[in-house]
Amino acid sequence: MTNLIRGLVSFGVASLAVAFLLARALPREAAASLGYLVGLFAFLIGVGGLAAFQHWLKDKEEEQVHGWQRYFRFTTDHKVIGVQYLVTSLVVFVLAGVMALVIRVELAKPGLQFLSYDTYNTVMGIHGIGMIVVALIAIIGGLGNFSVPLMIGTKDMAFPRLNALSFWILPPAVLLLLSSLVTGGFDFGWTAYPPLSVRGPLGKLFFVLAFISVGFSSIFGGVNFVATISQLRAKGMSLFKMPIFVWSILAAGIIIVLATSVVASALLMILFDRVLGTTFFDPSQGGNVLLYQHLFWFYSHPAVYIMILPAFGVILELLPVYARKPLFAYRLAALSFVAIVVLSFVVWAHHLFTSGMWDALSIPFMVTTELISVPTGVVFLSALGTLWLGKLQLKTPMLFALGFLVNFLIGGLTGIFNADVPTDLHLQDTWFVVAHFHFTIMGGAIFAWFAGIYHWFPKITGKMYNETLGKIHFWLLLIGFNATFIPMFWLGTRGMRRRVADFPPDLASVQLWISLVGLMVVLAVAVFLFNMIRSWVKGESAPSNPWEARTLEWNP
Repeated sequence: MTNLIRGLVSFGVASLAVAFLLARALPREAAASLGYLVGLFAFLIGVGGLAAFQHWLKDKEEEQVHGWQRYFRFTTDHKVIGVQYLVTSLVVFVLAGVMALVIRVELAKPGLQFLSYDTYNTVMGIHGIGMIVVALIAIIGGLGNFSVPLMIGTKDMAFPRLNALSFWILPPAVLLLLSSLVTGGFDFGWTAYPPLSVRGPLGKLFFVLAFISVGFSSIFGGVNFVATISQLRAKGMSLFKMPIFVWSILAAGIIIVLATSVVASALLMILFDRVLGTTFFDPSQGGNVLLYQHLFWFYSHPAVYIMILPAFGVILELLPVYARKPLFAYRLAALSFVAIVVLSFVVWAHHLFTSGMWDALSIPFMVTTELISVPTGVVFLSALGTLWLGKLQLKTPMLFALGFLVNFLIGGLTGIFNADVPTDLHLQDTWFVVAHFHFTIMGGAIFAWFAGIYHWFPKITGKMYNETLGKIHFWLLLIGFNATFIPMFWLGTRGMRRRVADFPPDLASVQLWISLVGLMVVLAVAVFLFNMIRSWVKGESAPSNPWEARTLEWNP
C-alpha cells in the first residue's frame, strides 16, 4: 500500500508542478500534456518500476513481498498482476455503473432533472469508455494473466516487467479520465470524433491522453501474450493441444498487436491537432474528419472481438467441466477464432454507412460483416454441441455460461439489422444500437467475466465462494439486464436518439420502467461484491480442484 500511495502522490505532485511551471512558456494544453507524461513516469517510479528496472540491469532477483501488500506494488508475478487487473476492472466497473445509474435517474422522466446537456454527455462518455476498458482488460488482463501461463506449463509471461508495466499504466489513465468531470468534460461520447475532439476544454484533452495510455497498455499486453503462447508452451503441447481459452487469448492478442496501434495513431493525430496546431482533421486546411472515423473503427470493431473472443474462450473452457464431456468440435472452434481474427479487419466500415463515405463500399462491407457470423456461429454451435446430452451441473459458473449464450444470441441476431444497409440507415444512432451493443458486451463479455471469476475464484484465493449468493447474483442480473435492455430495442425503432439527455413525453413510461428495473442490476452487483469480499476473507478453504477440471492450472 505504501508503494501505491507514494506513486499516487508522485503522480499528482509531478504532473501539477510541471504543468504549472510550463504554463507561462507553453500553451495550456501543451503544458498539461507534458505534465501528465512526467507525472506518469513519477507514478511508475513511485510504485516500484525503477527498482524493478535496476534489478533487471544488475541481473538480480525481484524482492519478494508476501501478503496483501504485494498487490499494491510493481511486481512481475503473473498471478499477482492477474489479481491486480481483476480488482482494477471491478473498481472501474463500479465507477462506470455509478455513471449509468446517474444517467438512468436523469432519464426517469422527460426534461432535464439535475444534469445539464454538457454534463450528461460527460457522464455518458465516462460510462461508455469505462465499460469499454473493463471489457478490454477484465478477461485478458485478469483471468488471462493469472491462468494462461499455468495452462501452458510455463513459470511466467515472456516479458514479466513489460507485463507489470502494462498494468501500472492504467491507474493514472483512470484518474485522468475522472478528472475530466471537473475540467470542462467532453461531449463526444467514447469515440472522440473530430471536430468536437480537437477543440474545447481540457476535459477533452484528458480523455484523449487517457485513451492513448490505455492503448499502449493494451499493446504491451498483446505482445506479451502472443510471445508467451507461441514460445513458452510446455514441451509436447502443440497448438491443437492448448486449452481453448488459451486459443482465444492468442487470437485476441493478435488483433491487439495489429489494430491497437492504428487507433493510437489516430488519437495521437488528434493530440497533435490540439497541442501542436497540425491539421489532420481540419477540412479548411486540407484535413479530413472522415479519415478519423475510418482509423477509429478499423480498430474499434476488431476491438469488439478483443472483448468477445476471450469471453467465448471462457465459456468453451467452462462448459466441458460442468457438462462432464469433452469440448465439441475443438479444432473447428480454434480455427474459427483464427477466421474471426482475419475477417475482423474487413468489416469496420459498416459503422460508416451513414457517414458519407463512398456508396460503392456499402455492399462489400455488408457482405463481410454478414460473413463473420459464420465462424462466430461455429463457435456458438461448439458450445451447444458440448451441452448436448451432457450431465449438466448447474453451479454458478455454469449458470453464467448459459446466460452468456442466451444474451449473445440476442446480441448477434439484432446485429444483423445494423449490418444491413437498408435497416441500418433507419436504426443508426438510435437506442436500438445501444441495446444491441449492451447485449453483445454486457450480456456477453461481462457475463463471461463473471463466469470465469466464479470458476477460477478457488484457484485465485484458495477459498470457496457462497454458492447461494452466486445464484442470487446470476438470477438478479439475468432478469434485471434483460428487463432493462430489451425495451431499448423498442425505443430505437420509435426513433429515440442515443446520447441525448431528453426524450418525447410519449416514451416516458418505458423510460421510467427501464430506470426502475435497472436497480436490479445494481442489486445484483452489490450481491456479487459482498460474496467475493466475504468469501475471500472468511470463506471455506477450497480443495485443490473443486470442479474436477482437467487443465494444468488446477494441478497442485
